[in-house]
Amino acid sequence: MSVDGWNTVLVLGGIRSGKSEFAESLVGDAPVVRYVATSPEGDPQDTEWAARLAAHRARRPGSWTTEETASDPRRLADVLAAAEPNETLLVDDLGGWVAVLLDPAHQPSDDTGTIAELAEAIRHCTARVVLVSPEVGLSLVPTTPVGRAFTDALGATNRAVADACDGVVLVIAGQPTWLKGATVRPAGAAAGAETPRVAGANGAAVAPMPDLVDLSDVANPTPPPPMPPTENGTAWSTPTMALPMVSTGLVIQPGMELPMPDEYAGPQAIERLATLDVPGAGLGVLTQLVGFAAATQGTPTPAAWTSVRVLLINGDHAGGASAGNRPGESARRAGQARAGRGALARLAAEAGAGLQVVDAPSAAAMEDEPALTGEQVESALRYGWQLAEQAAEAGVQLLVLAASGAGTEAAAAAVLAATAGAEPAAVLGRVVTDTGEIDDAAWMRRCAAVRDAMHRSRLSSRAAKDVLAELGGGDLAIATGVLLGATARRIPVMLDGPVGLAAGLVSRDLAGQARHWCLLADHGGDPAVKLAADVLGLTPLLDLRLGLGEGANALVALPMLRSVLALAAALPTHPSLTAGDEADEDVEEAEPEFAEPEPAGPGPTSTEPDEERVDPSGRAG
Repeated sequence: MSVDGWNTVLVLGGIRSGKSEFAESLVGDAPVVRYVATSPEGDPQDTEWAARLAAHRARRPGSWTTEETASDPRRLADVLAAAEPNETLLVDDLGGWVAVLLDPAHQPSDDTGTIAELAEAIRHCTARVVLVSPEVGLSLVPTTPVGRAFTDALGATNRAVADACDGVVLVIAGQPTWLKGATVRPAGAAAGAETPRVAGANGAAVAPMPDLVDLSDVANPTPPPPMPPTENGTAWSTPTMALPMVSTGLVIQPGMELPMPDEYAGPQAIERLATLDVPGAGLGVLTQLVGFAAATQGTPTPAAWTSVRVLLINGDHAGGASAGNRPGESARRAGQARAGRGALARLAAEAGAGLQVVDAPSAAAMEDEPALTGEQVESALRYGWQLAEQAAEAGVQLLVLAASGAGTEAAAAAVLAATAGAEPAAVLGRVVTDTGEIDDAAWMRRCAAVRDAMHRSRLSSRAAKDVLAELGGGDLAIATGVLLGATARRIPVMLDGPVGLAAGLVSRDLAGQARHWCLLADHGGDPAVKLAADVLGLTPLLDLRLGLGEGANALVALPMLRSVLALAAALPTHPSLTAGDEADEDVEEAEPEFAEPEPAGPGPTSTEPDEERVDPSGRAG
């Protein structure tokens, strides 16, 4: 069950750090898990220890089996050595194993030799193994000989096992930090060093996290470490507080409660526009841009986006969907973008935006079989979410979705047909060759591919993930994850092209809030974009109809949109709306303030105490 050398992982952590729960999440995708328990039952009178063991047992699914090795610490190495390649083992934990190893009942023994024996068994184990162990290196040196012997033995065990394992992760307060393996770049490695890659549907490699092409003065952040792959090519999950959690893994599912834009800031910003000192009627259709920016920024005076990132998703579709596309053309375009060349890269440079090229798993011919497996869809969704989180951590204020794969138009048409009831032929645009000619034969092959795919999957569920698996493909799944992750991190996304709009339809069925964070710069004359925009309630700001590829319209419009936002934020209020207030202030200054006259003598308004008076009769007053 090893992929690219990954089959053994050591999970370290302190007491109650969440290390066991994280280890369990790593093997949660395995149909059957053999749980190897190393700790003895303990004192029957110790109810607290019994409760801990019971809690561990309660978390294990019914499909797991349990094997005890507490009777003989040497037996753990035998269990690992005898494990088959198709097995998954979870060993919890090595602290209990060391306690048994040091028990006087097992002495005298060669403890060092037993630890080395265990490490050697791990190193040659063909099964998928996750081991849990307490990290004792951060605690105080025990004051008793027994305590010092335990920490010394456990420290030696952790070092030997960590050296033998392919990956090591430290869990602190429930948050995992990878210390060894494909999730981190080794110290001293070159920036362009080769990193492990996740396999796509056809075996093509997909970079776990693409680098950002530096095209402007926008800061070029270091990509976060990628996630280690599992045996089925998907990525092991890392936790985030923005997602529902199962153990500590990401779960993207229908009905997620994600944030909405500010419902008051948008209308307030539009009302404010009516008070500005402009010579004409105002901003026209771009008024909605100011309202959108205000709602997503949570202020009636939104600022222009200064940090913008373009995500160019490159993923091909096999079969009739790619009819009319030259083989290898999309890869060439993606390579141009990575090198800072080509139309999209130059437009991004002119607009002062960063460009990140994202390789998606290639989709199978949808007319013959599902475009992706369910596991690949889950991995692509999480991958897209992670791209959005990476952008948020880098301070990106606006994401632009673009695509360059072959067959994306047909895949988007199939998704529209499945989610919005569209007629595929009505939403498939004309096929234009590299020489500018219309290829009607290729268009008909695309229509036939979508028709056959719809017929093949007619009995399949039309749930969001099933649509992505049957018809969508890797590029659409990653784009959907980007939209959901951006929504969770309150980042607006500018859509431009069929892939982004089709992803918007799918993301709507997973979290209805996602569409409210989407902005459509231009429909580009694409029938699929027009229909999807109508379903999502998105009104295009412009009508440029450029033919420079998906994302080009958005980048051409970006400088103008920035100018409008900057203008709306900087213009003062019209003088006619402030003149009346200034006149009222002048009147108030001209009128003398009322002052109560001082009394002529002592009276009710006097605040001074009266001196003792003597009346004519001689009596005190």
